[in-house]
Amino acid sequence: MVSNLNWPRFVPHGPGLQSPAKVVAPTQVRHRKRDRAGKQQALIQAALMLFSTRGYEATTTREIASAAGCAEGLIHRYFHGKAGLLPALVEDLMSREVSDIGFSVPRAPTLEKEFLQLVSWEIDRAWQKRDFLRVFIPRAMVDPSVSSVMNHAVLSARSEVIATRLRRYRPCVNMEPAKLEALAQSVGVLGMIFGFMRPVLLGQDRDVAKKIGITHAKMLIGGAAQSASDHCAD
Repeated sequence: MVSNLNWPRFVPHGPGLQSPAKVVAPTQVRHRKRDRAGKQQALIQAALMLFSTRGYEATTTREIASAAGCAEGLIHRYFHGKAGLLPALVEDLMSREVSDIGFSVPRAPTLEKEFLQLVSWEIDRAWQKRDFLRVFIPRAMVDPSVSSVMNHAVLSARSEVIATRLRRYRPCVNMEPAKLEALAQSVGVLGMIFGFMRPVLLGQDRDVAKKIGITHAKMLIGGAAQSASDHCAD
């Protein structure tokens, strides 16, 4: 019986004859793709650790490769050098946070509680990544590629996820799009101010800074909810 399998075609080879093409099985291709993704992630995580502890300028590609257990040449192959590694790192970090906001943070029963828990989450996250922000913010001011990634990740993708969450609540259903967008972006703004700028740059006690941030958030969401109710009544 003849098998229906598509066997690789045999090509004779020898002196003066064509060498056979190397047959790569689909499983090998998938393995290579997984292997590449794993090495890219290892390099990103190593860069995050070193940039946060040593600083961007002081960290070399050799140190990143060594910490990741990869060849230094892969940094240039995958990211076109250290300058391309930082935007990739920022995009990876922000995409994980966007995913956490969308799926890991449970939905609250009311708009006020939802808004406050999102602000609290952002404040805590800004504090947790404070060492990285010390490196990233100055770099974003001089590197357009980094600021471009930040603009997309924070002002677009991140705010849209938050706006989608807020839109589930009655006060936000008929809210003007511009106001809803401003409300969504204020979550990240409060997180940055009271999770990073006040406790890290100004030296304010972290718990005090967070308490003030939550108070601001209560005032903001209270006014926004009242404005939406007045609009619906009209």
